[in-house]
Amino acid sequence: MDYNLIKEVIQLIEKFDTSIDSKLYSKDLAGFRRWIFDGEKMNQNVVDEPGWEGKENGRTPDSVINTLIVQMNRYAKTYSKSAIYNSKFTTQEDFIYLINLKAFGAMTKTDLIKKNIQEKPVGMQIINRLIAQGWIEQKDSLEDRRSKIIMITSMGIEALEQNMIKIKQATEIVTGGLSYAEKIELIKLLKKLEHFHQPIYAENIDPSQLIDVVYNKYLIHNN
Repeated sequence: MDYNLIKEVIQLIEKFDTSIDSKLYSKDLAGFRRWIFDGEKMNQNVVDEPGWEGKENGRTPDSVINTLIVQMNRYAKTYSKSAIYNSKFTTQEDFIYLINLKAFGAMTKTDLIKKNIQEKPVGMQIINRLIAQGWIEQKDSLEDRRSKIIMITSMGIEALEQNMIKIKQATEIVTGGLSYAEKIELIKLLKKLEHFHQPIYAENIDPSQLIDVVYNKYLIHNN
């Protein structure tokens, strides 16, 4: 028996146990296998590292990723504008709010705004616009009289259905050029980013302190 191999495996398990993010990997065999698999993929990606504009001048992967995410958001917005052209929808957020209410059911105004990662004043404008259209309705919360529960109406469902073909076409265009396997891999990566950012967003840290707090609390200790 190769005892050196056993020793290496034990050391690997110890590293897994002390360094992983429990939100990403469960502390069992399945989580250990996923951690190994992701590590191997990361090594392969380093070998197959692509080129990018400004790389020779020291431009970092972080800079490229941030730029691409911003650009993809802008591309998506142009397709969304086309999807709601000549409809009663004012912005893409209108139908996104309705889609969330249809998918997840009634919820408080605050919860709906948070689900869409928006500031409260902007979210309230969207909600008031949807109420005025008759697409959502509100009632007092049974748990907290200070809160309002909102839900999609039959008119809201009808408005979605009338525009759903164009909306679905717009979403397909945004991911155009990717194979099914690539889409699934992208979902995994984006969900990993979402798992990182969601708890930070939930802390509602003051903008004046946000960068310093997040960098020291979430990045330095995980590097």
